[in-house]
Parts: sequence; structure tokens; C-alpha cells
Amino acid sequence: MSEPLLLSSLPLFPLGTVLFPDGVLPLRIFEVRYLDMIGKCHRAGAPFGVVALSQGAEVRLPGAPAETLHPVGTLARIEALEQPQPGLMLVRCRGLQRFRITQQHQLRHGLWVADVQQLDQDRPRAIPEDLAGTSRALRRIMEALQAREPAEAVLPPPAEARWEDCGWVANRWCELLPLPLALKQRLMELDNPLIRLELVSDLLARHGITG
Repeated sequence: MSEPLLLSSLPLFPLGTVLFPDGVLPLRIFEVRYLDMIGKCHRAGAPFGVVALSQGAEVRLPGAPAETLHPVGTLARIEALEQPQPGLMLVRCRGLQRFRITQQHQLRHGLWVADVQQLDQDRPRAIPEDLAGTSRALRRIMEALQAREPAEAVLPPPAEARWEDCGWVANRWCELLPLPLALKQRLMELDNPLIRLELVSDLLARHGITG
């Protein structure tokens, strides 16, 4: 097994959501600290890190609680960027590999940067027969959503679907289900994609969703 890749001074984008590998993340950016960061990443073709907030808000407001970050996040690659007006960016990003923060600090203008250790990607694992219904149900829902124009901004393209892979199916369900942020974070951090899918299957049963 190769040594985990270390990244230094990775710019971070704290959000009130969890980005999963292969997930699509649309962003509307207007804060100066992120306009500059996203612009530099886009020009350099470099990723940035998306981390969920355990405390604080996405937009800095006077008197708001200090931002506190979850220790595990996901690298994001910019796939499309538009600037419809000065001071506004509309960005479409794709989740790459998960990482764990080893050191972090906040720069004077508010941007977070961190040294991170990339985590192993989910190994491809076929979905067992007793969980096949989770994939069938996901396919029905995603095909229905893809038929709507706005879905293109928040779902992976159909050609990239991996209906037989535990990790991919579990991650897409985690994005679609109305789960508390802390639960989504715990599911994203799980190293075993089969266990993640088993937990998702239990959640689907509670919501009355079956294959």
C-alpha cells in the first residue's frame, strides 16, 4: 500500500453541508475571502477542500459563533465557473478524495488553510443481493430527477453511474436523503463502503423506501 499523500496549505471552504466523493456541489460565492481563493484555484487548476462546519455559519456575521470545522473533508475540483456580475461567482465542483486535517489555521482575512492527509478511496465492492434494492431505488429516483432540467447541476451525469458499487450508491443516497449534517459527516468518514451502504439501507427502511 502506498504512503498517504500529504498536502500543505490547502485552502478550505467550510460549509453547512457534506461533500461526498464523486458528488456534485454548486456554489454561489460572494465573500471576498472565497472569491479570491476560488479564482486562484480555477486559474491554477488546483483543488480546494470542502469541510463541514461543526459550529458557526457559512457567512461571517458580527457576533456569530466562531467557525469550528469537522476534521475530515473532501477535495473539490472546479468543473465550471461563471461570473455573471462583479463580486459573484457561480461554481460547479466535483468531490474527489477524502482527507483528514492534521493542522489548520485561519489567515488574517478569514480564509482557512490546512495541512491534510489524503484518505484511501473506497475500493470497488459489489453490492450483495440483500442490498440490491437500495441500488434499484436509487436508479429510479435519479432517473426521475435527471429528467428535470435543474437536476443537471446537482447530480453526476448518468454515464458515470456505478449502480453495482457499494460506495458510489451509498454516497448518492447520503446526498439525497434529508439527514442531519452530523450523521452525513459520520457516514462520509466511514472507511468501509459496505457498512456505509448497510446503514443507508436501514435509513431507507425507516423512510419506507425499498427497491
